Amino acid sequence: MKRSRIVPIIIVIAIAAFVIYSMQGGSPENYEATILKDREEKTEFMKSASGSPFLKDSIPFGQLNYFPIDETYRVKASLTSIDNKKVVLLATSDGLEQKYLEYAFAEFQLNGMNHKLLILEVMDSGPQRGKLFLAFADETSGADTYGAGRYLDLKKVPAATSVILDFNLAYNPYCAYNDTYSCPFPPRENILKTAIKAGEKNYH
Repeated sequence: MKRSRIVPIIIVIAIAAFVIYSMQGGSPENYEATILKDREEKTEFMKSASGSPFLKDSIPFGQLNYFPIDETYRVKASLTSIDNKKVVLLATSDGLEQKYLEYAFAEFQLNGMNHKLLILEVMDSGPQRGKLFLAFADETSGADTYGAGRYLDLKKVPAATSVILDFNLAYNPYCAYNDTYSCPFPPRENILKTAIKAGEKNYH
């Protein structure tokens, strides 16, 4: 085969390999850099943004605490849609309730166990309406992590049959920093019987 033909073939193979590699999440270094950037941006928000739960009531900001980044806690979960969706009432930290709509169940394996979490959809009017909400608690809750559970943000993708749950991005509700906020507790289904040693830890 002539050299002029070999070069284009090599380029095509290299591009294909790069695309496949990127779809699989890239290198561990890039993944870690992405998580660190997310944490840095959150710290800056808490320090100076007008929507910070610290600035709202002039609470001194210290630092946010995290578990070491561990890609083991980034899992692919299968989604099971819920046909007859029901309204779910979640108790909140101030003794009230918030309404959510059932969306789907996420099933995955982690720490050698099978798990199933209920994903909810926000029903309240406003910019959050229709967004997905996942609150969970685990065996670190009340010890290393906030006792009332932590949250994960998920992107709604119509007709999706799977979703990535990255617990390295698990974060505390604002109630962990300022008790004047109303924060929903996780539904009973979302109390995991394992320790999720990833994401945000206790603030204090």
